[in-house]
Amino acid sequence: MRHRSPARWLAPVALLVCAVAAISVVQSSSSSSGDDGGSSTQTTKTATSSGAGQKKTPTKRKRTYTVKQGDILGVIAEKNGTTVEELQALNPSIDAATLHAGQKIRLPR
Repeated sequence: MRHRSPARWLAPVALLVCAVAAISVVQSSSSSSGDDGGSSTQTTKTATSSGAGQKKTPTKRKRTYTVKQGDILGVIAEKNGTTVEELQALNPSIDAATLHAGQKIRLPR
């Protein structure tokens, strides 16, 4: 007599368990959306209004400048409408004498 693989009975059991889990998820999501009534609409409105405020945030993100070969701090400040002092205050770790290409410098907003 040949030994049968446990996969022959495990596969249908696993399929049945997945089907029961899927049905219970669908039933719980449909019953929870029906119970709240107006509160789900209110949540959507709140999310939408907060989402509208997020569209303005890109203007508030930090600005940076990537140093190019031959750049000096004074020219970078002039190109970006700021002063050397402001750049040094925003970037205390940089040394104006040792700028190198590829270095990132924070700029005022």
